[in-house]
Amino acid sequence: MNARVVVVGIGGDGWAGLDEPRRRAVLGADVLLGGERHLGMVPGDVTAERTQWPRPLRPGLPALLERYAGRRIVALASGDPLVAGVATTLIDLLGADAVEVLPAVSSVALARARMRWPAETVAVVRDHRALVRELAPGRRLLVLSADQHTPGYVAAMLTGAGFGGSTLTVLSDLGSSAEARSDCAASDWETGREAPALHVLAVECVADAAARPLGWAPGLPDDAFASDGQLTRRDLRASALSRLAPAPGQLLWDVGAGAGSVGIEWMRAHPSCRTIAVEADPDRAARVERNAAALGVPSLVVVHGRVPQALDGLPRPDAVFIGGGGTAPGLLEQCWDALRPGGRLVAHAVTLETERAVIDARADFGGELTRLQVEHADSIGRFTGWAPARAVVQWAAVKPCFESTEETS
Repeated sequence: MNARVVVVGIGGDGWAGLDEPRRRAVLGADVLLGGERHLGMVPGDVTAERTQWPRPLRPGLPALLERYAGRRIVALASGDPLVAGVATTLIDLLGADAVEVLPAVSSVALARARMRWPAETVAVVRDHRALVRELAPGRRLLVLSADQHTPGYVAAMLTGAGFGGSTLTVLSDLGSSAEARSDCAASDWETGREAPALHVLAVECVADAAARPLGWAPGLPDDAFASDGQLTRRDLRASALSRLAPAPGQLLWDVGAGAGSVGIEWMRAHPSCRTIAVEADPDRAARVERNAAALGVPSLVVVHGRVPQALDGLPRPDAVFIGGGGTAPGLLEQCWDALRPGGRLVAHAVTLETERAVIDARADFGGELTRLQVEHADSIGRFTGWAPARAVVQWAAVKPCFESTEETS
């Protein structure tokens, strides 16, 4: 695709609010792409052909852009098209050099201005389902709502998490003559109440006695995860994650995911971290999805299947955690080969058979072996003593940051 696209941001004030460069771009277009609302803001005497976005958007864009290749294409978008906007998608498809962006003031900037919130004091939540990850007393959040039902969902989630006293502010139709604002406590949001379709939701977090902020440090309480017992326990999980070293934008394979705890905490470390959890048991695979949604990382991907076959065709990972299935023939080698240069692999062994496999892997690939024995205080009659958990052998290794030409071809 060689199409060049100019993306023009339009605010709530529509055509009247366009400055000269954005207006000139629209007037010079052969084709205008956009939603019905944005196309309707352009005066009727503008002669460009008007086409609405395909549905679904991303799969339909390549064919649409091919159709208009060689013509001057202008795409219309809300506010700043690079704030959770269509310009990001177009750049992914066409490359940065093929897309020019002429932004308006974003809805986020307008919302901060209305709330008098400095940018450095606010977190922007682009997917309201991920809100639970951000909860902390006194935290300020701006939620880019999906539709008129988003405030109701957020209110129910806040109330259930012990943040029912948080203030919700619905900022609707920002920048237009119809702009409005309404405020209420999350616990007071009436079931079935709808907000205006176009709005940004501001949240001032207030915790009550039932609140349980979980934080982002590795090692969430075990009872934060639903499980059938197949769970990497808190202290072992914290140790594994410290060696897996989550970094923005990186991908983890959580192999033999169980309850999904390691992959979920990997994603909680940064909003751009990604996880593919591989689990053979269908009930556990479904449970991983529920745990991910409950802990604010709904975009975690679950692959239901047995290793190593289930790994075929998956995107190359930056890190791999093997919590189960370590004795599957060739699994450790396949995961090591799949790792990107500089990638990290951590495997836990409880049985002698898996322990033998990770010892052999260390001999082949290097790394460190650690034997972890955790004990917790427990009652012994009228007294207290130490109750040991089963020992776990942990193999952790870092792949060299270079590969031969043959390996990378």
